[in-house]
Amino acid sequence: REIEKLCREYGAKFILDDHVELVRELNADGVHLGKLDMPVAEARRLLGPEYLIGATANTFEDIKRGAGQGADYIGLGPFRFTQTKRNLSPVLGLEGYRTIMERCRNAGIALPVVAIGGITAADVENILATGVTGIALSGALLQAENTLEETQRIINIINRTKQ
Repeated sequence: REIEKLCREYGAKFILDDHVELVRELNADGVHLGKLDMPVAEARRLLGPEYLIGATANTFEDIKRGAGQGADYIGLGPFRFTQTKRNLSPVLGLEGYRTIMERCRNAGIALPVVAIGGITAADVENILATGVTGIALSGALLQAENTLEETQRIINIINRTKQ
């Protein structure tokens, strides 16, 4: 409930991980579903069109399935090995992202795709050049000596890349 308040205060989306049954109760904006969680189509049936639903992907086929079932965005990864996540899918690297994003363009799949998994500030520019919409970070920020400074540094890199 505190996170929901902070999200509203700062204009952020409040997305729960895995727990479709809590989205309404906690006034969340949506849910993110892993590959072993409830299927996107079932979550969409339960939540309706007014909630955001994200789907985890590691392959083009995963993205195609998520898009076909009504996902609003895709979390694609991992970029590299990370200790943040257990049961890690195969690492994609830059070439994996390039290939998958090209296949999405060729298939007319225009969902936002967010890169995730072991990303550091040094990776941001090259990852964004693959065609992904954005990046998700946790370890790079949590392990930073100064989280605020590292966050600002990454925002500056993203802003330079967009120009």
